[in-house]
Amino acid sequence: MNGLARASVRFRPASFAGTFVALLFAAAIVSACGSLLQTGIVAHLAPERYASAPVVVAADQHARMTVGHGEDREEEAEPLPDRARVDAGLADRIAREPGVAAAVPDVAFPVQSTSLPTLTGRDWSATAIGTGATGATPEATTPDGTTPDGTTSDGTSRDGKRLIEGRAPAAGEVVLDAATARAAKLATGDTVTLVAPARTAGYRVSGLTAERVGAATAWFDDASAGRLAGHPGQADAIAVYARPGVSTAQLAAQVEHAVDGHALVRTGNARGEVEHPELAGAKEVLTGLGGSFGGIAAMTAVFVVMGTVALAIGQRSREIALLRAIGATPRQIRRTVATEAMIVAPIAGALGILPGLALAHWWLGQLVDREAVPAGLELSTGWIPMVSAVGAGLLSSLVAGYLAARRPSKARPSQALGEAAVERARPGVIRTVLGLAALAGGIAMAALAAHTTGDDAANIALGVVMLFMLCVALLGPVVAWLAATVLGIPLRAGGAPGALAAANARANSRRLASAITPIVLVIAFCGTLVFMQSTITHASSEQVRDGVVADQIVSGTGGGLPATAAGQAARVEGVDAAVGVLRTGALYRAAGSFNTASVLGVSGTPADLAKVLDLGVKEGTLNGLAANDTVALNRLLADTADKSVGDRIELRLGDGTTVSPRIVALYERGLGLGEMVLPRAAVAGHVTAAYDSQVLVRDAEGADRAAVATALRRLDAPGVEVTDRAGYGAQVDRNLELNAWANRVMAAVLGGFAAVAAANTLVMTVLDRRREVALLRLAGTTRRQVLGMMRWEALLVGGAGLVIGAAIAWATLTPIARGVTGGAPYVPPAAAAAIAGGVLLLGLAATVLPTRALLRTRPIEAGAGRE
Repeated sequence: MNGLARASVRFRPASFAGTFVALLFAAAIVSACGSLLQTGIVAHLAPERYASAPVVVAADQHARMTVGHGEDREEEAEPLPDRARVDAGLADRIAREPGVAAAVPDVAFPVQSTSLPTLTGRDWSATAIGTGATGATPEATTPDGTTPDGTTSDGTSRDGKRLIEGRAPAAGEVVLDAATARAAKLATGDTVTLVAPARTAGYRVSGLTAERVGAATAWFDDASAGRLAGHPGQADAIAVYARPGVSTAQLAAQVEHAVDGHALVRTGNARGEVEHPELAGAKEVLTGLGGSFGGIAAMTAVFVVMGTVALAIGQRSREIALLRAIGATPRQIRRTVATEAMIVAPIAGALGILPGLALAHWWLGQLVDREAVPAGLELSTGWIPMVSAVGAGLLSSLVAGYLAARRPSKARPSQALGEAAVERARPGVIRTVLGLAALAGGIAMAALAAHTTGDDAANIALGVVMLFMLCVALLGPVVAWLAATVLGIPLRAGGAPGALAAANARANSRRLASAITPIVLVIAFCGTLVFMQSTITHASSEQVRDGVVADQIVSGTGGGLPATAAGQAARVEGVDAAVGVLRTGALYRAAGSFNTASVLGVSGTPADLAKVLDLGVKEGTLNGLAANDTVALNRLLADTADKSVGDRIELRLGDGTTVSPRIVALYERGLGLGEMVLPRAAVAGHVTAAYDSQVLVRDAEGADRAAVATALRRLDAPGVEVTDRAGYGAQVDRNLELNAWANRVMAAVLGGFAAVAAANTLVMTVLDRRREVALLRLAGTTRRQVLGMMRWEALLVGGAGLVIGAAIAWATLTPIARGVTGGAPYVPPAAAAAIAGGVLLLGLAATVLPTRALLRTRPIEAGAGRE
C-alpha cells in the first residue's frame, strides 16, 4: 500500500498539486495566527527606566470582576482605557521596611510649550531612579547626608551627572535638560510658559541637567508635580531599592507586606509592564487577532483542505473501484489514502511555516506602526504554532480522505466500477441532516445578532458565515443542481456551447459544487468583512454630519488642548458657545462581562452643548447633565446594558475608578459622536492626561467666521488648528481606523486564501476532464466550441457563487448592521462591483487557461493518456 501511495502521488501530480497548495496556504495562515496568539500570551517588554529598581509598585491596569459560582467561579479582567495610579503615600510605608533603602514615587505627565518640544513632566525626587540618563542606583542613605542617588540636599550631584548648572526646582520653577534648553535658547533664570494637564503658567528655569537620553524632560518640585498632572497625591509607580545584602525575593516580600494588597508588586520583566501600561491592551489586541480571527482562519483552512482532499479522492473513484475489483480490501484502500496524506501534508505544512511567520512579522509591524502595540515588542515564534499548523493540515487531510474514500472502498468488488461510473444522485442522510442543522444554526445566530449591539454583534458575524458556509458545503450537490437548473435556462438559448455547459452542470452537480463552494467562501467572507466596515463607517459619517452643528472645530497638534482653552474660546469676540471635548473610555457590565465604550467629557452648560452637538436625544433631556453624577448614553448601549432613563449604571472610568451615575438621556448618534457623555469634571481626574481633544465653537449670529477663526488660532495653547465640521469627522475616522484596517486585513487574508482555493479547485476540476474534452473533440466539437462551453460553465459557477455568497453575506450583515448602527447595511457600488468582477475574472482564468492546455493535446492522445 505504501508503494501504491507513492506511485499515486508521482503519476497523478495534478490532484496532489492542488492538495499541496491548499495545505501550504492553510499552514501559513494557521502558523501566522498562532504566532500572534502566542505573542499576545507571553508578550513582555524589558524594563528600561526601572531596570535598576529590583521592585516596582504600581496599580493594577485591569478592571476585574468575578463571574460564576462554585467550581465555575472565575475572574474576568479587562484592560483599562487609561492609566491607573497608586497612592504616593505608600512610599513612606514601604520605606519603613527593614530591607528597603529607598522608595521613590515616580510621576510622569505630558507638558506642552509654544517654544519647546513636547516634554515629559516629572517630580524632582524621581531623579533618584536609575536610568540611562542619570546613571544613579540608590542604595541607602549615606553618612555624609546625601540622598540615595548621591545628590546633596540642594539637588547637586557628587558625580556631576545630575545638575550641571543651578539648583533643584522650588514651587513655580522648573529644571530642563541642557539640550532642550539650548535648542530654545533658554538659560538658568529665564522664564518659560508651560502647559500641563491641570495648569498653564510661567516657570523660572532654576537649573539644567546633563544631556538627556530619550525624551525631553521638565522636572518640577514634588508638591507641584502631582497637581500639575491632575492627580495630586498619586504616582504612576514607586521604585523600590534594597539595602545591601537583601535579595529581590526578600525585598518583594517586605513590600507586599507594606502595601497590604493596595497595589501590585512587580519584579523581573513584569516591571516593563509598569513602564508600558499600554501593553495590557496590546495583549488583548494580539490575543483577539490570533485567537478569534485565528480560530475562524483555522476553521476556514481546515474547511478548504478537507474540500480539496475530498475532491482529489473523488476524482480517483474509478481507480479505487478498480482496486476493489481486483481484490483490494477496504482497509487497504483507507491505508493507501492515509499514506498519501502522510506524504503530502507534512511537506506542504513545513513549507507553509516560513510564509506564515513572514505574514505574522508583517502583521505585528503594522500594529506597531498604528500604535496598537508598543514598539519593541518581538514576535514569539515557538514550536506550538508550527506543530499546530502542520498537525491541523495532516489531521484534516486524514479525516477528509477517510470520509471521501469510505463509500467507494466499501463497494462490492463486482459493483465497484459500475458505481464509480455514475455520479451519486443526492448526498447521504447524515450529510443532509448536518447540512440542515448548520442552516438552522446560521439562522438562529443571525437572529441572535439582531438582538445584540456593539462589538458582540460584530463578533457573531463570522460565526454566522461559518455556519452558512458549512451548510453550503454539506448540501453542495443539491445547491449546485438547483443553481444549474435555474441558471441553465438562459444558457440553453446561447447556442451549442451554452447548451453543453447547461447539460454538463446538471449532470455533474457534485463537481459543480466543488467549484462553487470556494467562490461562495470568497464572497461571503469578503462581503461580510468589507461591507460590515463600510456600514459602520457610513453610519458614523452620517451621524457626524447630522450631529456636529458647531461652526468651528479647534484642535491642538501638540497632543491636545489645555482645560482652559474652552474658556478662552468662549471669550473670543463673535463666539456664542464653546465646549471642550475630552475623549476617553469607560467599561460597563453587560451579560456578565465588561464592555468598552467611548466617552466624551464635555465642559460648559447643557445649553452650550446643544449649540455645538445634536446628539439626537430620544428619551430624557440633557439639561440634567450639569451634575457630576449624571450621564447620557447611546440608545444601543443602553439596550445592551438593559438600562433606561432614571436608572444608575455602574461604570469603570479610565483609571478603573468605579462610579454609578444616573442616566438623564438616551440618544441615537453614539457611533459617530461618542457612546457616553459625562461632564468633563467627572472624568478629568481619571484619565492619563486631561487634555481636550477639541473645542467645539458656535459663532454668534452675524459674526464674521474668518475673523473668529483667526482669533481662535491665537489661543494660549501650542499648535492650535481651526477647521470646520470635517475636523470632527477626521478625529472619529482615526478612532475607527484600527478596526477598519483589521477588517481589511482579515478580508484580504481569508478572501485571498479562499480565492486561491477557488482557483485551485477550478483548475483541478478542469484537468480532471481530459477524457471528456477528448471525447468532445473526437465527436467533432471545435476548439472554439469547447472553450465557449468552458467559459459558460465558468460564468455559471461564478454567477452561482456570487448569488449564494451574496445571500449569505446579506443575511449576516442585516442583523449585525441593525445591532451596531440601528440601520441597514451599506454596500458601496464600486466595492461590490470590484469583488464581483474579481470573482468572475478568477473563475474565467482558472477555467480557460487549463482548458487551453488540454486542447493542445491531440484528441486521440488525450483519450488514451487518461486510461
